[in-house]
Amino acid sequence: MFIEQDHNWMQQALLLAKQAAAANEVPVGAIIVSGNQVIGTGFNQPISTHDPSAHAEIIALRDAAKRIQNYRLIGATMYVTLEPCIMCAGAMVHARIKRLVYGAPDPKTGAISSQARMLDLPFLNHVVNYEGGLMADKCGLLLKEFFQGRR
Repeated sequence: MFIEQDHNWMQQALLLAKQAAAANEVPVGAIIVSGNQVIGTGFNQPISTHDPSAHAEIIALRDAAKRIQNYRLIGATMYVTLEPCIMCAGAMVHARIKRLVYGAPDPKTGAISSQARMLDLPFLNHVVNYEGGLMADKCGLLLKEFFQGRR
């Protein structure tokens, strides 16, 4: 169940997604919160950085780890506008993210509930709690408009 703060943080992730769109990147934004404070932010940058791993989630994880001087982000929540892929799901486990909240589902490559359930694998040494669908319409519309503009 989502609380009011979840909506506020997802709104900030949407603003980051719009920065990605303005940079001609797929509009996905991510924010990491701990103790009700932002510790990391990111938006998609694989095209501009020539880095296939520069997804919004990875950028946010790197930012948070650097900011708190620890690669373990214990107790943190990640908000991301699109359901994460396999790579990003794995990185969240390694970073020890406590909770993931995502907006729009990704029916093609979503690895949380759409195409795979990566965070539910029994052999993982850390459990990331997750909820999807927060502001899914707004998050999905941003992606839809971006791709319509490119056709």
